[in-house]
Amino acid sequence: MCGIVAYIGNKDAYPIIINGLKRLEYRGYDSAGVALLDDDGDLNIYKRQGKVSNLEDFIQHSNKSGHVGIGHTRWATHGEANHVNAHPHFCTAGDIAVIHNGIIENYNTLKSELLNRGYHFNSETDTEVLVHLFDDVRTKTGLPLEECVRIALNEVIGAYAIVVLSKNDPNKLIVAKLSSPMVIGYGEDNNEYYVASDGSPLVEHTRKVTYIEDGQMAVLEKGKPLQLKLIVDNSEQPTYVDELKYKLEELEKGGFEHFMLKEIFEQPRAIFDSVRGRTNLKKHSISLGGVEEYKNAFKEAKRLIFVACGTSWHSALIAEYLIEELARIPVEVEYASEFRYRNPVIAEGDIVVAISQSGETADTKAALELAKAKGALTYGICNVVGSAISRMTDAGSYTHAGPEIGVASTKAFTTQVAILTLMAMQLADIRGTISKSKLNELISEFDVIPSKIEKILLQNDDIKEIAKDFTESSNFLYLGRGFNFPVALEGALKLKEISYIHAEGYPAAEMKHGPIALIDENMPVLVIAPNVAHYEKVVSNVEEVKTRKGNLIAIVTEGDKEISKISNYTIEVPETIEILTPLLTVIPLQLLSYHIAVMRGCNVDQPRNLAKSVTVE
Repeated sequence: MCGIVAYIGNKDAYPIIINGLKRLEYRGYDSAGVALLDDDGDLNIYKRQGKVSNLEDFIQHSNKSGHVGIGHTRWATHGEANHVNAHPHFCTAGDIAVIHNGIIENYNTLKSELLNRGYHFNSETDTEVLVHLFDDVRTKTGLPLEECVRIALNEVIGAYAIVVLSKNDPNKLIVAKLSSPMVIGYGEDNNEYYVASDGSPLVEHTRKVTYIEDGQMAVLEKGKPLQLKLIVDNSEQPTYVDELKYKLEELEKGGFEHFMLKEIFEQPRAIFDSVRGRTNLKKHSISLGGVEEYKNAFKEAKRLIFVACGTSWHSALIAEYLIEELARIPVEVEYASEFRYRNPVIAEGDIVVAISQSGETADTKAALELAKAKGALTYGICNVVGSAISRMTDAGSYTHAGPEIGVASTKAFTTQVAILTLMAMQLADIRGTISKSKLNELISEFDVIPSKIEKILLQNDDIKEIAKDFTESSNFLYLGRGFNFPVALEGALKLKEISYIHAEGYPAAEMKHGPIALIDENMPVLVIAPNVAHYEKVVSNVEEVKTRKGNLIAIVTEGDKEISKISNYTIEVPETIEILTPLLTVIPLQLLSYHIAVMRGCNVDQPRNLAKSVTVE
């Protein structure tokens, strides 16, 4: 949510900032703004509701000069989306500007105190409190601005990633972070620095970065090396330099109409990259480094608790089926947003596994902190190298999906399921709950899953034709059994997210316990029905839908005869072992949702009200 870009150096700041904000559009936002410090010492602030392109048009003929600047895309929390509430915000004197991601929880208390001291507020935001607070400390103490920022932040409760710019300190940017992501990029020598809320705006400028940890702040000054300090006591902190793993071409559409479609088609490669080096066909072995590192803990584990949100929660549900089936370890799957606010029972021998594409999901991070406080071993599965979850867990696995720009997760989901499948197989091997022959069979079949997904993708045009008949639908029902029940949930979520059609996923057998009342000729029902265990039961469910004139779309195994005869539409997937079917059956659901949404005129890459990474509550 929200996006931050800032620059200080010898180049023109505006094009760096505006292009960086465009890179961050996938995060979700409703307004944008920049503050630029020109060579005459004037601080020029421009803000606009809507897209970054609106901001560009607004300031097309304005003064955009300067080698220092900050930019922001806002996702409204406190105060509606408009020009006034957009960032940057500035103090009464107009010489300090701030941009902020996060939520200031005690802003009402701070605002009341500042109002009593004569400060005037222009916006409804919590962020404006910060800039007045910085100014208030400066007025009282006369200290340098960076020290005023540090002192003020010790009064703040909540989450923040901020960049502060002052025309009285034209060669400095002040950066600070607590529970919201922030990364600093290094330019030439110590003469320029880049700042962003994730690495995507930086990749065309630098590979060398430092990820700021919670409770740290930095002063970025031309000609001086980066120094990190603790906000609480100003003590110096070690600085670690990492390398960005992004490739610039991964951040482009590559000839596809939308990022989402590109990322759907990238799934064979993404899954291959995620499992490469972790499976050995010759030795018939699996090795996730994090599992291997804590092999004894996993061998003796009494229970695994998965915490996740959204699409990642659905992949965790599949993990429950996988791990209990193969490794015979009890598994619980929790919404991170609920787990963090109750008093969960975590016993000795429990392992808490967090799943997050970005590695920055606020609720999932908080759930992990709770688990760590209770003494649990923690394991992270995420896609972004150097993200908060990857740093705070005891061990983990990266998915290697590459950057996912589309808000609706596609390759993030399948790569998570791929890693979780490997984890289940490795745990089964460690615990001796699977025969060597069965493990060999699974590894061999897993190796051809990418090619089978490629075969499904060849049906894109056929699925597009099916989508035409559902652009006017207002509801959808998704049904699945066993390993494919979570796929039904994920398919329904995709349709809701990008087409704004109400959709629900259910276990197929639960249809008779309520949802069947909704079925008539106007209700599309999508049934995930590969020819695996309980196929006959699903046939019965399909018959029940057809009897009530439901408009049936079926995902079936190649060569299916029974369900294909009953359904209005069928989409075939290659045959595979049951536990691997989610990696195949979800692909048609992604394509169907995509095409329906495009035909409805929806912005599939940036659906309304949604953000790619939910980094605030």
